[in-house]
Amino acid sequence: MKIAFQMDPIEYVDINADSTFRLAEEAQNRGHDLYVYTPHDLTFNRGKVAAKVRSISLKRKIGEHVNFGAVELLDVSEFDVIWLRQDPPFDMGYITNTHLLDLVAKETLIVNNPFWVRNLPEKLLVLEFPDLIPDTVISRDLEEIKEFKREFKDIIVKPLYGNGGAGIFRLKEDDKNLTSLHELFSNMSSEPLIAQAFLPDIKNGDKRIILVDGNPVGAINRVPKAGEIRSNMHVGGKAEPAKLSQRDREICRAIGPTLKNKGQVFVGIDVIGDYLTEINVTSPTGIQELERFDKVNIAEMIWHAVEEKLKN
Repeated sequence: MKIAFQMDPIEYVDINADSTFRLAEEAQNRGHDLYVYTPHDLTFNRGKVAAKVRSISLKRKIGEHVNFGAVELLDVSEFDVIWLRQDPPFDMGYITNTHLLDLVAKETLIVNNPFWVRNLPEKLLVLEFPDLIPDTVISRDLEEIKEFKREFKDIIVKPLYGNGGAGIFRLKEDDKNLTSLHELFSNMSSEPLIAQAFLPDIKNGDKRIILVDGNPVGAINRVPKAGEIRSNMHVGGKAEPAKLSQRDREICRAIGPTLKNKGQVFVGIDVIGDYLTEINVTSPTGIQELERFDKVNIAEMIWHAVEEKLKN
């Protein structure tokens, strides 16, 4: 197959952690032709969606992991598969790119489906499953958030479209910083804030569960470093082996059909204790850590699902 990855610059990725690199590596092992381009390389021009792409070959050698071909301007409908894999922020640039990719979705399989990536952002899709998530409020109204804090006393406040653990604050009962934080976020963005009841189980870790075409295939646990409440590996969280609990499987059974029906082939969900906190569809990570712990080729499973969709 002819496959393109819409992603952040591949020359800068951590080849021992990056899930996109692992997906591309597996595709190369399967004999497919690989290309990359960044979101800035995508253009709509007089009825065609094109990108300035480069062919690539990969090897697992730090600093020498990618070789590029010449830049070509290609109609993206020429590709059999396009992977939508750039990292957030989930901003208007990201959203615009999903609209452009929608225009070729009848000719080319785009993974994950861009229409539903746009309409299923990480911290909003979970709202469709209120029985699975912590007590939550989403609002720009300071008084609503204050009332939520008065009720639950110990809360987490974070930007609605943040990522990688950035901008997450824990406010305990005696903390007086909510108004200042609200001012800070309001000056930076017109988006609402999300506040949730603090989950003490975070001390035991934040479980990342990988789902392939709606089915759970494994999990890792991300444990915060000392003095932190954030478990994201971007901010020092440590990955550990993990098993799926009965509650984890209940959560996956509840959300799996929605993910499958919406074309979300590769998804990473976050579970703290008994609660679902995020459903990551934009650029989920974790497959390399999971493969090292469980000795299971998750990238191969993902490609099997993609190839099955192409057959259909």
